[in-house]
Amino acid sequence: MLIAKTAPRRLPRVVPAALGLAATLAASAASAEDYAFLAAPQTSLNRMFRVETTSGEVGVCQFAVSDRGAGVTLCYPPGEGAGPQEPGLYALAASNHQQEGGVYRVERRTGRMSLCYVLAEQVVCTPQAR
Repeated sequence: MLIAKTAPRRLPRVVPAALGLAATLAASAASAEDYAFLAAPQTSLNRMFRVETTSGEVGVCQFAVSDRGAGVTLCYPPGEGAGPQEPGLYALAASNHQQEGGVYRVERRTGRMSLCYVLAEQVVCTPQAR
């Protein structure tokens, strides 16, 4: 009985390519925006605040009913003081006051905070203080 010798099979070189792809995805994920969300403490509002955790930019959205009776999401853009701040580690915090329509933007590393709320169809925030 003769056994034919064959050359060993080589596996495709996908491992280095896969590692490169994984590194690219990790780098893009690290640069992606990360948000934190918090509902307004006022029980009669259906507003949801969001903050970009690195830049501190604040936005707000809420549910509304259109003229046709359909539900829509209304979002208010950042206005005075609600745009990007110095880079940091931002979060949102609510008071326990049930009539409070705004939330606090807090910078977790420095302890600075400001109150953010909707005014004239935009989100505004007070100057940061500590």
